[in-house]
Amino acid sequence: MSVVLYEVINHTAIVTVNRPDVLNCFNYEVLVRLQEVVDQIAASPDVRIVIFTGAGEKAFSAGADLKERKTLDEQEVKRNVKAIRDVFYSIGNLPQPTIAAVNGHALGGGFEWLLACDFSIASENALLGLTETSWAIIPGAGGTQRLPRLIGEMKAKEMIFTAKKISAIEAVELGIILKAVPVADVLPKSLELAASISKNGPIAIRQAKYAITKGINTDLESALSIETEAYEVVIPTTDRIEALNAFSEKREPIFKGL
Repeated sequence: MSVVLYEVINHTAIVTVNRPDVLNCFNYEVLVRLQEVVDQIAASPDVRIVIFTGAGEKAFSAGADLKERKTLDEQEVKRNVKAIRDVFYSIGNLPQPTIAAVNGHALGGGFEWLLACDFSIASENALLGLTETSWAIIPGAGGTQRLPRLIGEMKAKEMIFTAKKISAIEAVELGIILKAVPVADVLPKSLELAASISKNGPIAIRQAKYAITKGINTDLESALSIETEAYEVVIPTTDRIEALNAFSEKREPIFKGL
């Protein structure tokens, strides 16, 4: 049985961590395979949107596999922490928009996984949180850095220091996830969002993501230069000409990512 499932449907990649019996926890095997899949997606011109999810309806991911962690020596723990940090960094740096289809609880590393994505749609019954301090460790896959950037320093400190778990509804209110829906609707709503994005120019979407993610943490003058750089990439594309022709011909454009 593959621990990570990967398929592409209509230019949308669906990546599933497939360990429902252990709440889709990340062991080293999962991290290695997930990194391989993410690297493959990054190099694929055919993939326009990426959806990440977990198998089953109980958990998106409960984070690190603590049963495995108990068997590891200190060097192996460092190896695993580096592997999970690196794969989430790779997810955050994918040129394609990414959607976390949060089909259940997202705790610890599972929460950091969704933080690495551009959008999250969660089951309304899901609990979310960075619970690492309750295990006498800290978030090590980007949680201490991504969460404050998303919701502010004070609220992030509260969640991390108290190991607080919040509902999907609270996460919507904080701006952590886009919407909370019944669990059966999580993947369909994620696919719906993917379709609404992928109908637009794929090169333009990639460049818009580049401009936002690279510009948001710099000063405005530098960010505007990044935006100009991104815009200049789309000018010579055939998709841009196709959009103009489709407008004049009163039809829907057919974008090819060229």
